[in-house]
Amino acid sequence: VVPFPAGAGPDQVARILSQQLHESLGQPFVVENRSGALGALGAAEVARSAPDGYTILITTNTTQAANVALFKNLQYDPAKDFAPIIRLITTSMMLMVRSDFPAQSLRAFVAHARSTPGGLTAGYGSAGTQVSIAKLKALGKFSTVDVPYKGVPLAVADTLSGQISFTFADFAVGLAQIKGGKMKSLGVTSLARTPLAPDIPAIAEELPGFETILWYGLVAPAGTPRNVVNRLHGAVNESITKPDIKTRLGIMGLDVAPMNPEQFADYIKSEIAKWSREAKEAGIQPE
Repeated sequence: VVPFPAGAGPDQVARILSQQLHESLGQPFVVENRSGALGALGAAEVARSAPDGYTILITTNTTQAANVALFKNLQYDPAKDFAPIIRLITTSMMLMVRSDFPAQSLRAFVAHARSTPGGLTAGYGSAGTQVSIAKLKALGKFSTVDVPYKGVPLAVADTLSGQISFTFADFAVGLAQIKGGKMKSLGVTSLARTPLAPDIPAIAEELPGFETILWYGLVAPAGTPRNVVNRLHGAVNESITKPDIKTRLGIMGLDVAPMNPEQFADYIKSEIAKWSREAKEAGIQPE
C-alpha cells in the first residue's frame, strides 16, 4: 500500500520493489495507492489489516513520524501499530517554482516573497513539504498562504499551472519538471549541494540552519510473524542493494540506506521525537 498518489517518490520506489520482490519471492506484489490526509488514510488501513505478511506499507517520515504532531486524532500509532521491516532510502527535496517565476535565486525569491501583498501561495502534500515551508517562512521572515494537497505531485502540478506560487518536491518528481524546462529549483533542502544537481544551491547557503531530510521504509501490521518480517527484510535488502537498483534510485535522488527491523524500530521512535520538535518549532498546530 502506497499512502500517496501515483507518481510520488514512494509510489515510484514501491513499483520498483514490487517487480524485484515478484522475481525474488515468486509472488505478485500489487501496488495500491491510498492517498489522503498526508498519508494517514493509507497508513491506518494497513494498521488495521491482517498481520499475515500479505499487506505492507511503504512508509515515510510523514506517515511514520511527523503525523503524530500534525493530527490531533491520528487513527493509528506509528510506534505500536506496525512491525518495522526495513528503512529503504534517505533523500532531500527541491524548492520548485515555474520557470518564469520572477526570481533567479533564493535571495531574490525571499525578497519577492516579502514584497508580495498578501504573501505567496505555498502548496504542501507531505509533512516534509509542510515543515519545509514553515522553516523557509521563519528563516526568510515572510508569510504565505498555505494550501494542502493529497500528495506532492498534485502540488507540483498546481505550481506548474500557476494556481500556487511554489512547493517543495522530491528529486524524483522535481528533476523531471526541470528537465522538461517548465520549472526550476531555487534550492535543495540538504545542508550541502547534491552531486545530482550541483548547480542548485543548498537553501542553507542563504538561510543558515535550514535542512530537511526525508526517508522511506517498509512496515507491516503489528503482530506479523517474525519469520515473515525477516524473510521480507532479506528479500528487500537484497533487491535495493543491487548495483543496478542503487543506480536507478540514485538517479531519482534517493540514497539507499537500509536498516534492519530492530534498528528501524529505534529509528522510528527517534524520528517521532525529532519531527514533533520540528513541527513545534515551526509553529505548526495539529489539525
